[in-house]
Amino acid sequence: MAVTVSLVFLTGLVLFFLLRSKSLGYGSAFVAAMFGFYLASTGAAGPVNQLTAAVVNALGNL
Repeated sequence: MAVTVSLVFLTGLVLFFLLRSKSLGYGSAFVAAMFGFYLASTGAAGPVNQLTAAVVNALGNL
């Protein structure tokens, strides 16, 4: 689960910088966060986690 926490931190950091640079509005950020929250409770959560783990594993082998 350490990978999940790191990815949450990384995506939160990207979201913060998008808000700070005014590339993304507060309403859009809220919608993006809610989409991620609701996506995690669907059947798509398993494949998304597997894909993320595969990408992290592939990057670790470089």
